[in-house]
Amino acid sequence: MQISSLWRRLGLTIAVGSALTACSQGDPKATGQQAAEPAAAHTRYQHPVGTTTGSSPTPGEVEQAQVDTIAADLHKHIAILASDQFEGRAPATTGEALTVSYLAEQFKTLGLTPGATGADGQPSWFQQVPIVEMQIESTPLRIAGAGVEQELQPITDMVAFTQRQTSASALENSELVFVGYGIVAPENDWNDYSGLDMSGKTAVILVNDPGYASKDESLFNGNAMTYYGRWSYKFEEAARQGAEGAIIIHETGAAGYPWEVVSGSWSGAQISLETDDRNVDRVAVEAWITNNAARALFRSAELDLQTEMAAAKTRDFKPKALGLKANIRLQNSLQTSNSRNVVAKLPGRKRPDEVIVYTAHWDHLGVNSNAKGEDQIFNGAVDNATGTAGLLAMAAQAVRLERPDRSLVFVAVTAEESGLLGSKYYAEHPAAPLEKTVAGINFDAMNVLGPARDIIVIGYGSSELEPLLETAAKAQGRYLVPEEHPERGYFYRSDHFSLAKKGVPMLYFDSGTDNLEHGREWARRKGEEYLSDHYHKPGDAYDPAWNLKGAAMDLQLGLQLGLVLANNQDWPNWYPGNEFRAIRDASAGARK
Repeated sequence: MQISSLWRRLGLTIAVGSALTACSQGDPKATGQQAAEPAAAHTRYQHPVGTTTGSSPTPGEVEQAQVDTIAADLHKHIAILASDQFEGRAPATTGEALTVSYLAEQFKTLGLTPGATGADGQPSWFQQVPIVEMQIESTPLRIAGAGVEQELQPITDMVAFTQRQTSASALENSELVFVGYGIVAPENDWNDYSGLDMSGKTAVILVNDPGYASKDESLFNGNAMTYYGRWSYKFEEAARQGAEGAIIIHETGAAGYPWEVVSGSWSGAQISLETDDRNVDRVAVEAWITNNAARALFRSAELDLQTEMAAAKTRDFKPKALGLKANIRLQNSLQTSNSRNVVAKLPGRKRPDEVIVYTAHWDHLGVNSNAKGEDQIFNGAVDNATGTAGLLAMAAQAVRLERPDRSLVFVAVTAEESGLLGSKYYAEHPAAPLEKTVAGINFDAMNVLGPARDIIVIGYGSSELEPLLETAAKAQGRYLVPEEHPERGYFYRSDHFSLAKKGVPMLYFDSGTDNLEHGREWARRKGEEYLSDHYHKPGDAYDPAWNLKGAAMDLQLGLQLGLVLANNQDWPNWYPGNEFRAIRDASAGARK
């Protein structure tokens, strides 16, 4: 079955492609500067699709050629970025050096300009991100109480780490306290630490939040995870409460990934941003334990885990001391270095200080000697060589069009896998002021299964970017849907979140499960297979048989939406009631 014939039958039209046939024909904005442009065919983006004349290719032919070109570019770049030579692209390694050099070289070849500023004050492709890498050796986690002694072994039963940038960290006879979901949310009339003094104690915490557990739409955001459900929030809140340690109980459904993802992500080198206080305000030990280990721990405290979990999802929950104490010691080997974000810019013609930003993280987990089997390279082909390659493929398309009025900025960020560190640093040190950042689009773990009719919007119902995406999607014969698993908290798990927290309207979308060729159930099965067998494992490797035309269509949508914004004077916002709306509104004066 020819995909191109299906596109024509469904009327899938990508307006960026059709713009190639509408160059400067009576377009007043194209006059004046056209003669100064290079001789190559630059065209202005138009929407909706214009008509074609003469011997110009038809829109369908142009779209087919463009998608084919983008898909071919994706294959080329992913094969290189996810190769064993790049050693899993871990920050501060040889893999990083190869990766960022490759990206800078490609952006330069395309004709973009450096978007960052070097230490010498000159334009640079690289934004230096100061990081601390820690190789952490952990003893078993020993749990002791009256007549009870239990040892949880690293990797199989637990993983333990620390954000404190010190040579050693420990818990010594730290009292364990079950604090339910470990949430303090006054707007939801919720405080799991009510009445507690956590000094010297270790919080034992459930993953996700009460809305997910109860499926009660009146609690938090119902089944959809809120930021209160994320592991990062729980460790941060435990520190704010003065705890000495924090232990999260893993559940595959509530976390959104199996134990192997936890053990693989937190057993190798740990990376954090370098800070002046060396993160001494964090708890001494952060840890995860398996659900089986948690059940045994609660039995040791003469409690039933399921009963306590049921109590924790109500406002009547009261934290409980478990009558047990924790002991563990971490030895840390520290190395301070700079990782790098790669920043490339296509300067705008009229308002270059106003930017649309595209983000994707280039990093993955590197080489991990704790991985099972002979293959210990975490190549990260889907996650996220696809999105990184997508930045290059979009940039290649953008430079073929007439220069937009506003600037396009492409940011390949580091250390996403360590807690969105590269995007967090960029949000604190942006290439353009965030109040002048019109909007952003993030690409992470893109579709390798071929074209899909539906487009999943992560965090659906958040911003005024969604109607623009819907318009572009309809032109492709596609439709928008909310994410299928909002309980997994994907909105808080990728780099768009770092800028969203600063108020910038951000969009994160991907192909859905309504696969054009194989159907919905096949796509769902493939997605679950990826999550269980490949995600954050050495099995996430490049396959030349991947059908990347669906990813290419998604990238076309992202470019199209960005160009619409780059060629108008709109400032999209978050919808009223969104948690980021007030931050954006506060900077409105800078955009007048």
